[in-house]
Amino acid sequence: MRRWDFVAAYLQGELQDGEVVYCHAPPGYATQGADGRSRVCRVEKPIYGMAQAGRRWQRSLFPWLLEW
Repeated sequence: MRRWDFVAAYLQGELQDGEVVYCHAPPGYATQGADGRSRVCRVEKPIYGMAQAGRRWQRSLFPWLLEW
């Protein structure tokens, strides 16, 4: 096998225990709560564009490749 094509590979990674990541709400979602404060979203899985996403996915994939 020479090449693999991974669809949505970044979603297969896991954030480390205790790692908490927040981002701004995407367009179309409420950006302010009823109290007037800005809302943010807590990220549960690494997503494309996050600085940590590639590393988290690699951390999930590498042990599997070693066993294979």
